[in-house]
Amino acid sequence: MRYETIGSNVLMFVGDDYQSVATAFLDGDDVLLVDALGSMDDALALRRVLCEELGKTVRVIAATHYMSDHGAAMSLFPEALTVAHRQHRQTFLSQNRCVHAFYREPKLVFDVGMSLRWGAHELHFVHNPGKTADHVSVDVPSADLVCAGDNIVGNIVYLSRADPVMLRAAIGRMRQFGRGTVIGGHMGRFPAVTLDNAVHYLDRLQQIVVDIRACVPMDGVAGRVAAIRIEDCVAPGVEPSDFERKWHGHNLEVIVSQSVFALDAAVAAREVRA
Repeated sequence: MRYETIGSNVLMFVGDDYQSVATAFLDGDDVLLVDALGSMDDALALRRVLCEELGKTVRVIAATHYMSDHGAAMSLFPEALTVAHRQHRQTFLSQNRCVHAFYREPKLVFDVGMSLRWGAHELHFVHNPGKTADHVSVDVPSADLVCAGDNIVGNIVYLSRADPVMLRAAIGRMRQFGRGTVIGGHMGRFPAVTLDNAVHYLDRLQQIVVDIRACVPMDGVAGRVAAIRIEDCVAPGVEPSDFERKWHGHNLEVIVSQSVFALDAAVAAREVRA
């Protein structure tokens, strides 16, 4: 696990597993965590840094969404107030890989949004469904950052069990915050242009898949989709990281297994016929 200071009273932790991110907001010796890493090894390392090395106490853990690869540290801080969107349980149960040991019932749930003053910062928790129905964006104007959760994965998106239309809309809402730094649910922090890059990737991938479904016999679609290069989808000037390449590969798998963009292809074909 690595960590760095990314602003006044803000630390970012990036775990070894899944490169999951946790963001720590400091109020003196008290800590509010946004997300909680993806493995127990990473969670223990986070606790060692925050509690043993820095002498802090974790008081609040807020989830951008309730998937297991973001909740490992919750069990290590039993006295902390846990915060999530009301639809958290639906997300936890619908994920591909549940880790029941990481599940902890949130003590505080909300619907549309809430604001919380924490030391020098005011955190705005905004329901922003995209990758999941319970997704929350955490807007922090005083730190010029927004915690995006899994509504982006670096300069791309991950489509498994997601509605591309909702995902695109969620990224658009984060754009409206106008923050200079975007903290992803994985990999770390990025400049604001990453939001534009993620939409570019989504739009380009959708267009390629729709064209394939329109022109290729059904038994040939899987092979053609599997051959889509990430270089043909990312925004100009973006050099894909190994992590982005890996999750692009996962996208190609779920496009076939979950019939992603099949509805878009059908609508496009109907419009052509009309």
